[in-house]
Amino acid sequence: MLDTLKSRIFQGNQFIKDIQNAPMREQFRGYPIIKNSSCDNCQKCLSVCPTGALKLNPISIDLGRCTLCGACKNICQNHAIDFSNFYKLASTSREKLVITEAVQAEDYDKIAIKVRKEITNIFSKSLKLRQVSAAGCNGCEMELNACSNANFDMGRFGIDFVASPRHADGIVITGPISKNMAYALEDCYKSVPDPKIVILCGTCAISGGVYQNSEETNREFLEKYPIDLYIPSCPVHPLTFINALLGFTGRKK
Repeated sequence: MLDTLKSRIFQGNQFIKDIQNAPMREQFRGYPIIKNSSCDNCQKCLSVCPTGALKLNPISIDLGRCTLCGACKNICQNHAIDFSNFYKLASTSREKLVITEAVQAEDYDKIAIKVRKEITNIFSKSLKLRQVSAAGCNGCEMELNACSNANFDMGRFGIDFVASPRHADGIVITGPISKNMAYALEDCYKSVPDPKIVILCGTCAISGGVYQNSEETNREFLEKYPIDLYIPSCPVHPLTFINALLGFTGRKK
């Protein structure tokens, strides 16, 4: 017992204290930086984008499609496209995921997530989620597992993943939703008691990502049921995910 206490004192608090203002490493590729004045319309960036996330005249990047691979930045000799390390990328609106030069990171963070009174009334103190990997590559799934580790400690905010949809307030979907997972996903959704929420986590879940044209996907679920929160990236960083839920439940500072 004494050894355990000594170890605890020696290690101190391992969790990130201020999760909403935690620094991100410089190498992280996050919110896009767009400079239309530097673009000469060479269209090289369009040819290398694997998901069709880019449009020109003016430049726009759809975070719901973007894998943040950086290919467009690397091929643009005029530096019209770059990426910051800003990680708060989530939105309650699919349309707001389309980023233009007019929307800077600090502005996006203020307008992207619309706080709804019915959500804050029910889920602001406790939020239990069932994660469904609908043919994901295990990238987003691993990052979601990390949300509950000693560093990020999502549970201190009353947010946890649960083993059964019967114990959940909503579902978090990762992956492009394959034909084989379509029925299981809908069955899980129906097993969650009302009221419930649906969160799309990662580029694959939001748009299909690199699998968007695959014949083996079945994304009819997204047409049948409302989506409450979109969390883009590939994969989604724990800081992106946790901050998205804090904003969504009205606990953003």
